[in-house]
Amino acid sequence: MAENGWNGRDAEKVSLAYTSDTQWRNRSEFLNGRAEVVEFLTQKWAKENGYRLIKELWAYTGNRIAVRFAYEWHDEEGQWFRSYGNENWEFDENGLMASRHASINDLPISEEQRKFHWPHGIRPDDHRSLSELGL
Repeated sequence: MAENGWNGRDAEKVSLAYTSDTQWRNRSEFLNGRAEVVEFLTQKWAKENGYRLIKELWAYTGNRIAVRFAYEWHDEEGQWFRSYGNENWEFDENGLMASRHASINDLPISEEQRKFHWPHGIRPDDHRSLSELGL
């Protein structure tokens, strides 16, 4: 569901999966609360054109989950990137994400190296996973 939400690129809708006082670390940015999440995601998706994300569950216990992910995007000049990362999530008693810690690295790639080819929105069910793509 998280992958589908982020691929939909609707910052307001995505923010509803988080507590009103959610705390994030995204790379070197620190966010507090849904309003900051909405602002962050709006700016992110304005910069990261053609954004397509794949997430994969890594581990979980109790109210904590670890995922790995990769997403592809291009900048205003047309340079493509594949961004790789890991996230640690902690949920409250209502199932909303209270904290998110993301570590991300960007790798410039050529258009020919892209692996995420689907129309804007949710990844099709038959599209390969990160593991199946060898990522």
